[in-house]
Amino acid sequence: MARGNQRDLARAKNQKKQQELAKALKREGDPKKRMESDADKMRQKQALGM
Repeated sequence: MARGNQRDLARAKNQKKQQELAKALKREGDPKKRMESDADKMRQKQALGM
């Protein structure tokens, strides 16, 4: 039964890796829009800090 456990662990590890890749691809999008939204988020954080 040890092999079954290995298979389950490998399956879980691969699923996590696939989710991270999908997240990275989703994030790419339009670089200009992403830069603007990131800048807005930073401005909001800085405004809260002051």
